[in-house]
Amino acid sequence: MSFVTRRLEDLGSSHQNGDQMDLHHFDPETEPSEISVFLREYGYAVVDHVASDELLDRFAAEVATFVDASDVGLDPYDGAHTRRTGALVARCPASRELVMHPTAVGVAHEFLGHASAVQLLLTQLITIGPGETAQKLHRDQMMFDLFPFPPDYHVQCNTMWALTDFTIENGATQICPGSSTLPDDVAENIGSVPVEMKRGSVLFYEGKVLHGGGANVTSTVRQGVNITYGVGWVRQEENQYLACPPEIARTLDDDLLKMMGYQQGAFSLGYVGDQQDPLAVLRGAEQRASRVNEFANDNEALQPFIE
Repeated sequence: MSFVTRRLEDLGSSHQNGDQMDLHHFDPETEPSEISVFLREYGYAVVDHVASDELLDRFAAEVATFVDASDVGLDPYDGAHTRRTGALVARCPASRELVMHPTAVGVAHEFLGHASAVQLLLTQLITIGPGETAQKLHRDQMMFDLFPFPPDYHVQCNTMWALTDFTIENGATQICPGSSTLPDDVAENIGSVPVEMKRGSVLFYEGKVLHGGGANVTSTVRQGVNITYGVGWVRQEENQYLACPPEIARTLDDDLLKMMGYQQGAFSLGYVGDQQDPLAVLRGAEQRASRVNEFANDNEALQPFIE
């Protein structure tokens, strides 16, 4: 399937004319490389009908009591009627299938392939309740102390899985397509577009694109599972080592644990003690951490140093 190649100048003119832009949707069989290319150009990508109802039903049942115990936000940015429920890997076994879903992991690795490793930054169910107002538009990479990353360097790849249908009325995420490389005042003139999608669909969006939660004017909640991936050398937004206690972590498979951070983020980041491999330490084994030459295949920038 080929994607729409609409010019960014047209986005601004469509809003000026009062037209509603139609966001492009991919089918679930689309190759991660194609989704990644679109994501890099427009800042978002929507893939329809990826997660099964059976998986989402299991997740909803597992997370329900934790949602009830979650507090609403403390300020307008977090939302007076919005609950954020984290630590999903430990609390909800079904969430592990979303974290490691081949489509999500494939796109994350394609999009963040410039780094030596990809890791999990966040797991969070966002429940937007009735009466919630629209969230301030923002760029997620501001959490890294507002560091001015180069325009062509991405540090994160976000996903928002629709646990319920996303509609204009119930608070669908608002996206400003093509805003990633533009100053805020220019980007806001593009206008935001609601990401309407059916349950089981997933929205990919990167850390530079302007976006925000929508207003919920219905009598029901809008729920989205926010799972974020990042390059291996940044600090995680959600501390996975405390969010998922070691006694639970030891029951998980190696691929999930590596995604959670039980790996080296680069050749000298993340080892334990006397340069021991973090996954081996968790398992009670001894194994030396990987050295710089072992990362050369994953990061071309290291090759001149090794040579």
